[in-house]
Amino acid sequence: MKEGIHPEFFEAKVTCGCGNTFTTGSTKKELRVDVCSKCHPFFTGRQRDVAAGGRIEKFKKRYKK
Repeated sequence: MKEGIHPEFFEAKVTCGCGNTFTTGSTKKELRVDVCSKCHPFFTGRQRDVAAGGRIEKFKKRYKK
């Protein structure tokens, strides 16, 4: 690697809006994010239940006879 062209690399503390904290590598010492793997619907599975619930209700309504 060439000397003097690479940014300084730190162990960064990441803070989520939900209160979760974890460490990762970054060029900044502290990061603040809105969503993380603890609160994002894709990782928690909450979004899938809501979407499925709507489809099930639509199916029941259509074939109610």
